[in-house]
Amino acid sequence: MRLVLNRAELQVTVGDLLEAEVDAIVNPANSLMIMGGGVAGAIKRVEGEEIEKEAMRYAPVPIGRAVVTRTRRLKAKLVIHAPTVERPGGSSSTDAVRAATLAALAAAREEGVRSLALPLLGAGVGGLSADVSAETMLKALRESPWLPERVVIVVRGDAYELATRGIERALR
Repeated sequence: MRLVLNRAELQVTVGDLLEAEVDAIVNPANSLMIMGGGVAGAIKRVEGEEIEKEAMRYAPVPIGRAVVTRTRRLKAKLVIHAPTVERPGGSSSTDAVRAATLAALAAAREEGVRSLALPLLGAGVGGLSADVSAETMLKALRESPWLPERVVIVVRGDAYELATRGIERALR
């Protein structure tokens, strides 16, 4: 799925967030910056303990804020850690997803990011369904005063149909 949103190209694609060819990726973190499971765990497996140690220097990071770390092994140069839950394994909410999306965009703007990839924030470990996550994220993207040139929402194959349904709802 491709569309133009406030002059930015928005793409929803099936794939691996860590393989996205973008300036930055978003990690739906916890406030403590502990990188255990889900997207955070995958990032840590590639980048090593260093990225978690670097992120934890900023902890606790409240929902609605984001911190940026540099990468050494990923295609993206930056990871934007935007908490969607307070504690590891916690449940997320649409309010947290909205706040995390806006915080990630603000951090991306500050870093001069031109292309950004996000997973479905608050879904998976956070407990939200793919359609609710995607709908909430799209509403936040529309609300944001700034977007990078290209935004990619990367989903697993089994979540694509639900995610696009949520985005279509948000566009109404």
